[in-house]
Amino acid sequence: MRLVSWNVNGLRACVRKGFHEFLDRCNADLIALQEVRAFPHQLERRTRSPEGWHAHFSPAERPGYSGVAIFSREAPSRIETALGEDSFDTEGRLLIAHFGRMAVASVYFPKGSGATRNNSRVPYKLDFHAAAFDRLEHLRRRGPVFVVGDFNTAHEDIDLARPQSNHKTSGFLPEERQEMTRWIDAGWVDTLRAQYPGESGHYSWWRQWGGAREKNVGWRIDYVLASASAARRVQDAFIWADVTGSDHCPVGVDTDCSGLPNAGRPR
Repeated sequence: MRLVSWNVNGLRACVRKGFHEFLDRCNADLIALQEVRAFPHQLERRTRSPEGWHAHFSPAERPGYSGVAIFSREAPSRIETALGEDSFDTEGRLLIAHFGRMAVASVYFPKGSGATRNNSRVPYKLDFHAAAFDRLEHLRRRGPVFVVGDFNTAHEDIDLARPQSNHKTSGFLPEERQEMTRWIDAGWVDTLRAQYPGESGHYSWWRQWGGAREKNVGWRIDYVLASASAARRVQDAFIWADVTGSDHCPVGVDTDCSGLPNAGRPR
């Protein structure tokens, strides 16, 4: 079973840049999207309901903003889209698809920088982290859980090209990094780091100017975190840095989910 996560930075724009071709060739069983930035009715039918896929969306109330989705080959047994707090739920940042005992959460964690880049949204970001953490900690008691998406935080120095000049930048603030540490200390596995411990240069987002992507001056802010029971099923973790169409690239894992009901390709 292949799980892929991608911040598409506007799904309608990504469609024009080859999203459907990617959907056809990526050989994924589930694709989680972040920053969809569209209501479902604004999408073409082939995007809203592509052949061979079950598509679910959780848009923000604000037009052209945020929003997450999950496309899966297997129909989920249940969908959740709320944390129970209006200030979070109106921004369309969470969608959990259940497949029997297994669950996959597509999450778009807030940026902390704020409109004027004064880090004014860091408290909101940390509050969202806490609410998502509590919900997903509870969920993993029932079975394997994958938390995938744009965390908007680089965890360690090796997760961005220029750590020394970004210690006061949202996305690499000590309090944001500590939230990532809290997940890891609680037993959530950073699947890519488990595969490539200590290796730098693995980035998932690049600025759209100055040739940052070509020079690989980037940040790793997109993750696949796995609960302990999910991590045992991971066979490989990857970043597809050569896939364009967004300022982020897809990340994902290949897993062995045999033995779990409702957790694989339809038979």
